[in-house]
Amino acid sequence: MTELAEAAGITVRTLRFYRERGLIPPPRREGRLAWYDEHHLARLHTIAAMLERGHTLSVIAELNEALESGRDVGEILGIQPTEETPVRLSPEELADAFAGEVTPENLAAALDLGYLAPDGDEIVHISRRLLDASTALVRAGVPLAEVMQAGARVREHADALAELFLTTIRTYTQDENMEKLRPLAKAVVEAELSLALDRRLAAEHEDR
Repeated sequence: MTELAEAAGITVRTLRFYRERGLIPPPRREGRLAWYDEHHLARLHTIAAMLERGHTLSVIAELNEALESGRDVGEILGIQPTEETPVRLSPEELADAFAGEVTPENLAAALDLGYLAPDGDEIVHISRRLLDASTALVRAGVPLAEVMQAGARVREHADALAELFLTTIRTYTQDENMEKLRPLAKAVVEAELSLALDRRLAAEHEDR
């Protein structure tokens, strides 16, 4: 327990309090010995990240209890149905995916963006596509903190594009056509982004 508390940057008293509140799972016991592992450390990092973002221990405990009772993560977080596929990861898998950059600060940022949510001993990433893109960028040498900052900016533009699309469609057609026309919005955005990249790369080539 002392080693786990030191690794998490908290006191043993705080760790005992978390344990009593059910915020971390019990240790594996061998006789009189109690063994904690990377799952417990990852859970403590998640708790620290959520506290840093203003969540209370009561809210964290309620979220943990609701998740362990089998409720859907999206329901608890208020996430609407989506085309994106969530991904469940162990703390070790998450650390491996991002080449050791899963720090408390990066965890806090990911929780703030809604990319990650704790679910028992696992962590849920909101989107397989975002996870794959993020891990590829990190492995290519882009720091995870920069990837998330870029993600936050992309989200701002994506929200604006979504509002533009919805406003245009609702002005000239009925809401029941929304799902049918949704692929067109994605096709336009993907094509325009591809053309924008072509223009920027061509301009950089000319400037050389």
